[in-house]
Amino acid sequence: MLASQLALVYGTYLIATASPGPSNMAIMATAMRDGRVPALALAAGVITGSLFWAILAATGISAALAASAQALFIIKMVGGVYLLYLAFRTGRSALKPGTGVAKMEPGRATPRYRALYRQGVLMHIGNPKAVLAWMAIMSLGLGGSSAGGTLPAIIGGCALIGAMVFGGYAVAFSTAPMIALYARLRRWIEGTLSVVFAAAGVKLLAWQR
Repeated sequence: MLASQLALVYGTYLIATASPGPSNMAIMATAMRDGRVPALALAAGVITGSLFWAILAATGISAALAASAQALFIIKMVGGVYLLYLAFRTGRSALKPGTGVAKMEPGRATPRYRALYRQGVLMHIGNPKAVLAWMAIMSLGLGGSSAGGTLPAIIGGCALIGAMVFGGYAVAFSTAPMIALYARLRRWIEGTLSVVFAAAGVKLLAWQR
């Protein structure tokens, strides 16, 4: 029974994390533009944000948040505005001339890993759908007859899956062929990412419970 519950949880989380979305596209673009390590820093922030909601769901706090229209409204507004900010910033970058691809030259400024990590955290924490998603995952894996180690297995297993998925995107899209592709299609890629951010932000602001 425990194995089947965990398989259902892991499968659901894998599909949710691997599906195209603002976080995955941001990791891809960062990997192609800045390289592997900056993309991994962004991915680490996304994973941290996911674990934040996972812990809240495990402690039952997310249920209170989901029941509070005011709390969800605040999270929704903050998340939507932040995504629109990212859309503006990415769109402005798409309009700039040049390749925009990081070049490891002597004296080049060190990538802002903390800023990228913070961006990943805020992108995930600012999404109220993550609250409901983790509540659904916990409901799939936990029940009255759940074993004592089920909760750590859910959080730990999903954290590992998240690291593999988001880290995998960072590694795969930081290869030389992908960087070359980004150099050729930078404006199209960043323009598309800006549209995705904008659409997600508007959808989040207009989202009804």
